[in-house]
Amino acid sequence: MENGETFHCNDSGDGGGGSDVVEIYPLSRYFFGSKDAIPDKDDCLADQIQRMKANYAARGMRTCVHGILLVELFQHPHVLLLQVRNSFFKLPGGRLRSGESDVEGLKRKLSRKLSSEENGTNDDWQIDERIGMWWRSDFETLTFPYLPPNLRRPKECTKLFLVKLPMTRHFIVPRNLKLLAVPLCQLHDNSETYGPIISGIPQLLSKFSFNIIQD
Repeated sequence: MENGETFHCNDSGDGGGGSDVVEIYPLSRYFFGSKDAIPDKDDCLADQIQRMKANYAARGMRTCVHGILLVELFQHPHVLLLQVRNSFFKLPGGRLRSGESDVEGLKRKLSRKLSSEENGTNDDWQIDERIGMWWRSDFETLTFPYLPPNLRRPKECTKLFLVKLPMTRHFIVPRNLKLLAVPLCQLHDNSETYGPIISGIPQLLSKFSFNIIQD
């Protein structure tokens, strides 16, 4: 196995945080299986809104964490997305429990959606830096990549984390979900299909260089 070409622009800035180079492995190195379906909590959008209102009344603002998992296909980065009911797409992740940290919660959610380990305690997910935050001002509105002015009580905060995948891995997906690899070029500015958060991922990833590891 050899390192592939690293695509980047010269940068004289002194960036902070983690490494600005992300290693990506070919999709062919990963294996996929299935497990029992996860029951749907909502039958329709109205049910989801009603559940969010009830949770907000009981617990306050809802915090969600989602992982961005990258693979290589046709010499181009692809994002792993879950497709629900052959209709809409979402990133693997979900709502934090009370008192749960971002990393602990994301590992638990990744395991529930993508692994045979249901709680994530024995899983080796490598959670990297947080690369984005989105806010929901009301239960029925779209999310924004900023906290809207004069908003004192946001209903939801969504955090996006880069998840570094190992050289190989088994993904075990619930039978009622599909795991798809979608190219960045297809996601970019395509909120009609993927929504504002997923379609904004290419811009969030523009700070990184990709080192594609060849077979």
